[in-house]
Amino acid sequence: MTQLQITAFGDPSVLRLNPSLDKVPAEGEVRVRICFAGVNPIDAKTRAGLGWAAAQNKDNLPWTPGYDVAGVVEKVGPCVTSLAEGELVCGMVGFPLAAGAYAESVVAREEELVKLDGVSLRQGAALPLAGLTAWQGLLEHGGLQSGQRVLILAGAGGVGHLAVQFAAYGAHVVATASGDNHSFLHSLGASRMVDYHQAGWCTEAITDGPFDLVLDLVGGESGKAALACVKPGGRLVTVPTITAQQIKDAGAELGVEVVGMLVHPDRTQLTQMLTLLRQGEVKITVSGEYTLAEGALAHQAIEQGHVRGKLLLRMSAADGQPG
Repeated sequence: MTQLQITAFGDPSVLRLNPSLDKVPAEGEVRVRICFAGVNPIDAKTRAGLGWAAAQNKDNLPWTPGYDVAGVVEKVGPCVTSLAEGELVCGMVGFPLAAGAYAESVVAREEELVKLDGVSLRQGAALPLAGLTAWQGLLEHGGLQSGQRVLILAGAGGVGHLAVQFAAYGAHVVATASGDNHSFLHSLGASRMVDYHQAGWCTEAITDGPFDLVLDLVGGESGKAALACVKPGGRLVTVPTITAQQIKDAGAELGVEVVGMLVHPDRTQLTQMLTLLRQGEVKITVSGEYTLAEGALAHQAIEQGHVRGKLLLRMSAADGQPG
């Protein structure tokens, strides 16, 4: 099989196609023939040498990035009971250090995968990491409750556009986004949008009052600025690990609770989100699709910003499969 690997830390040109033998699944593992893989900002940051995944893998290059997969179970290892060969599955695999989704096949633990059952392969590949980050950020770390007010930074991105939909089930949602994404976010359930390009966007965000929860998907100076949007007793959950400590320190000075988070695999949560997709209550926007050989272009798009929803890598195994 072929895989797209980080050969050295640097710009997207360090990504290289390399051949490898298909791995044999061990006890509790299955091999998935990948049809689609999700492209996430963490992939590009790791390739650039930034963050904890890069620090842990600096001596393991070349390294195959990617956590989101959807495909066909090709071979089942011993003691696997819930999956069978030929079934369509998706999941967040190899998180946080093994990864391996930028490839034509991957071996994953049984508990990392769920059956698609009526959800397309494209949607299945786009969901796991972004969906779990949104779900856990809002509920596990944010404690969001019905009737509360939530501000989501970067609402039109992969995590953001799912977080808007999850939060809109019972909360009052405001999201930051560029102007050309405002109608998109309104269609997902955001009650108001704020253009982060405008000076004083945080003041605009709190026109109707401060927020019980801010979900910060940007980090850095934007995350620090958003501390002013949190009401007394509220909370800011920051997702980018690179700037989490800076924002925690700034929050401590202002008396605002800041929680950093790292997403984790959760089969039950992923199954619940797939049910929402199947029922049409949540939708995922896929704005771009690239071949495995075009992975560098996908990283360029991620790093240029303004990607609406998710980007995918398409493998040859997708040909002939239902979506």
